[in-house]
Amino acid sequence: MEIKKMGTCKHGKFELSEGCPQCVSERLAGELKAKVVEDKPHTTEELSLLAEDMSQCEHGLFIVNMCPDCIKEEQQPETAISLRPGEDVEVRDYYHEGVRLLDYANARVIATLEDNKVANDDLSVISKLKKAMEAKKKDYLSPLKEQMDAIRVTYDSLMGPVLEADRITREKMLAWDNEQRRIRAEQEEINRLRLEAAQKEAALNDGEITESVNLVEVMPEPAKSVSTEMGSSGIAQVKKWEVENLELVPREYLIIDSAKIGKVVRAGIPSIPGIRIWSESSIRNTAR
Repeated sequence: MEIKKMGTCKHGKFELSEGCPQCVSERLAGELKAKVVEDKPHTTEELSLLAEDMSQCEHGLFIVNMCPDCIKEEQQPETAISLRPGEDVEVRDYYHEGVRLLDYANARVIATLEDNKVANDDLSVISKLKKAMEAKKKDYLSPLKEQMDAIRVTYDSLMGPVLEADRITREKMLAWDNEQRRIRAEQEEINRLRLEAAQKEAALNDGEITESVNLVEVMPEPAKSVSTEMGSSGIAQVKKWEVENLELVPREYLIIDSAKIGKVVRAGIPSIPGIRIWSESSIRNTAR
């Protein structure tokens, strides 16, 4: 008579040659779940072991609450939201909290002291949310500002020779044009004086001029533009201005320094000529 070797497990005794049927089923079920989640091929016999744990959707069979495609679709909106500039899960929580507080604010009716206390609590929550969101915004913007400042400094340095070459070249072109106009003006003035002297001589000699009037050749007026295959340049008249006497400037061209006025008003200055100063009630909340 053959003696069967026996073993024990959490389910009880079993033949070592065959193994515990329940342990085998659990192991196969675990392997099958891994296959389904990873979208691996599986047989009908394997699926039958998980009949109670399986369900079906538009993507096919899956372990209950574990269809990979459905999970991806449910996560997609959150992924799209997280891609918005400067937004993350924490900020979205702040936003939803703000929407809730806005609903409360719209529906709020303050008729009793208790209502006012509840409103005060909401103001404290709002204050904390404002600080938290401003801090978040600063966390995102500060590195960008530092990077922008660094890039600006870099390009100010790199563009230095280009800008200086541009300035010098423009100044020399303008200087050449001004010099040509000056020479032409002097030539015209010489001819004017010579003609004027000849006319005076003729008046003294009954219209007779003893010597011919030798006029100098006047150069052509400088061209308004120069053009080559590379491009063209021209002289343009640009209007400029500067203040000579502030007291004579019309009022419509003056701008109130609102920052300076606000500062002295808050400091307690009683009056400013031409400006009305008054006080309004405002709720000031201090969150704890």
